[in-house]
Amino acid sequence: MAVKAVRVSEVAVLDQLPENATLSFSTSSWFAQCGENDGKRGDRKKKFVVMGHRGSGMNMPGFSDRRMRAIRENTLRSFINAGKFDLDFVEFDVQVTKDGCPVIFHDVFLFTEEKGEIVEKRVTDLTLDEFLSYGPQRNEQNVRKPLYRRTKDGRIVEWEVEDDDHLCTLKDVFQQISPSLGFNIELKFDNNRAYTEEELDRVIRVTLQVVFEHGEERLIMFSSFQPDAALLIRKLQNVYPVFFLSNGGNEIHSDIRRNLLDEAMKLCLGGGLQGIVCEVKAILRDPKAIARIKDSNLSLITYGQLNNVDGVVHMQYKMGVEGVIVDVVEEIIGAVSEFKESDSGEKRHLCREKLKKMAHCTEEEISSLFRLVPELMQQCCSSSQ
Repeated sequence: MAVKAVRVSEVAVLDQLPENATLSFSTSSWFAQCGENDGKRGDRKKKFVVMGHRGSGMNMPGFSDRRMRAIRENTLRSFINAGKFDLDFVEFDVQVTKDGCPVIFHDVFLFTEEKGEIVEKRVTDLTLDEFLSYGPQRNEQNVRKPLYRRTKDGRIVEWEVEDDDHLCTLKDVFQQISPSLGFNIELKFDNNRAYTEEELDRVIRVTLQVVFEHGEERLIMFSSFQPDAALLIRKLQNVYPVFFLSNGGNEIHSDIRRNLLDEAMKLCLGGGLQGIVCEVKAILRDPKAIARIKDSNLSLITYGQLNNVDGVVHMQYKMGVEGVIVDVVEEIIGAVSEFKESDSGEKRHLCREKLKKMAHCTEEEISSLFRLVPELMQQCCSSSQ
C-alpha cells in the first residue's frame, strides 16, 4: 500500500485507536509497499501480488492432483513452506472459538469420528482446547482425534494429506511466521446464519486485539464474504485495509450485496473499504468490470481454481488485476517471473504506451486473450478429474 507503516505499539489496544490514525489509502496503488525498485529513480512501482491460498494451497480430499493434498492447509507448516518462495502474502481463514480465541480453520463445521460414527461440530461451538485436540498433537501423549471433510459432492471422507501438521491459533501464526510474509486475514462466517452486530463485534474485536498486539511492521489486510462484518472491521479500525470478498454471481445469495461485482463496488465505496477480492470467473465473464473497479479507486485481486492456470494469471496481469490468490504457489510464482521477463524492455514499453483505460489492453488484445478462455477453462476442469 502506498502509505507509511504504522507501528502497532502506537495503537496496541483497539479502544485506544486514535481518531487521526487513518492512513492515506491510495487503493489503486495499495500494493506499492511490496513493490519493486525500478532501478532509475529509486522509488517503488506497483507489484503484481501473488498470495498463497490457505498457505501453500487448499486441500481437496479425493482430488486427483496430489498438490491439493500435499500439506495440511491453514497450518504453520503450510505457511512456512509458502514462505520459501518469492511470495508476498498468505491468505488464511480465522474463526473464534467459544471461549474467545481466534483460530485458523476454513470449514464452518469440523467432522470427526466418535464411537464409530461420523459427527459434525461447529468450530465456533468448541473451546480452544477442544479445537486443538483434533488432528496431529503437539504433545505426543495426547490422543489424536481424527479429522474428516465433506467433499463437493457431499461425501464425508477422511482428511488425509502427505505432510500433516497440528491446528493452530492466529497468535501462533504471528509469532512463528516470518514478518516479511504478509497476511490476508479472512474473517470466516457461516453463510447460512444471520448474525447480530453484537456477534460480529465480538469476533472482530478479539481478532483485532491479536493483530494489534503482534502485527508490528507486517503487511496485513482483512477480507470477508460477510458484508456487515467487512463494514464493521473498517469501522472498528483504520490501520489496515479491508477488502470485500465476492464470488461475483457464481453463487446466488439472499443478500444482494454478495451477488454482483457492481453491488460489491457499492458496498466498498459506501463503507470506505479499500478493495474487492473476487472469483476469477466473474471478471473473465465481464472483463470491463476491471475498469469499473479501478476507476472507482478500488484495488482488485482474484481467487479461484482458474488462478492455478498460468495463462489465466497472465491475462489478469495484462488486464490490470493487482494480485491473485493461488494454490500451486511454486508454479505460479515461476510463471509470473517468466512472463514479467518476457514483457520487459522495449516490448513492455510499447505495450504500456498502447494499453487503454478499458482494462490496460486494447479491444483487439482483449479479444485475443479471451479466445483462450474456453481452452484454459477446459484445461482446469480436466486437471480435477
